[in-house]
Amino acid sequence: MSVGSSNRSGVTGAVRVDLRRLHESWMELLFPRQRGTGHSVLGKWTPNTTSGWIAYRLWSALGVPIVAVLYPLALVGFMARFYSRRVDRVAAGLGAAGVVVIATVVWGALTVLAHLRFTRAGFLAVLAAGVLATLAAGAATVFSRVGGRGTSVLLAYPAAMTAIFLPPVAAALYSPALGDLILPGSESVAIWVLDNLLTVGGLDEYLRDQYQLAGAAYLGMWFGIAVPLGWLVGALVTLADLVRPS
Repeated sequence: MSVGSSNRSGVTGAVRVDLRRLHESWMELLFPRQRGTGHSVLGKWTPNTTSGWIAYRLWSALGVPIVAVLYPLALVGFMARFYSRRVDRVAAGLGAAGVVVIATVVWGALTVLAHLRFTRAGFLAVLAAGVLATLAAGAATVFSRVGGRGTSVLLAYPAAMTAIFLPPVAAALYSPALGDLILPGSESVAIWVLDNLLTVGGLDEYLRDQYQLAGAAYLGMWFGIAVPLGWLVGALVTLADLVRPS
């Protein structure tokens, strides 16, 4: 067998294992002892009644399209996990205090530049965003170390996203060069979110009528995006861990 054929067989085999694990995890939501029973003495649990078999088969069939939708998300989760684990190793080596120092240096440099280039209002906005981002970076490190996976997903990932987004957006409000790069994209993101995610109950129309995307509203928007985006990344990494733990 050629090297190319071996690689294809290896990839196909890995995908089959992933899909089986994901489907077994789906089955385990209702039925016991479904996942990882290949080497178990008891083996996989199966129903011993007709009604039980019907329910078992129906739940299994329902899981097939759900697994088909979830697996591409798991692939994205593999990539997110790859980078998040490397960041996590660096953060673990530095500790919360070290992360705060690094964030202070990075966003402090941006604040110094803002002091030299921006108006007083721009300087204060970048300073405030830098302080919040630095605190968020330290909080993300602490949350990733305590409380388990739930705390990481609910708190650590959103805090990390906040630490990344806030200072550049604040600087973009007062820098024409950064503004041309960030703000038009922000408007496109805002339109997409309103048109696709916030249409329930007319929330999109309310936000359009009551608020204008200008000034500090950009900061509020990106903070509002950073939190659910952190939850999404955390959920994808969790899904990747469920499908392929190592």
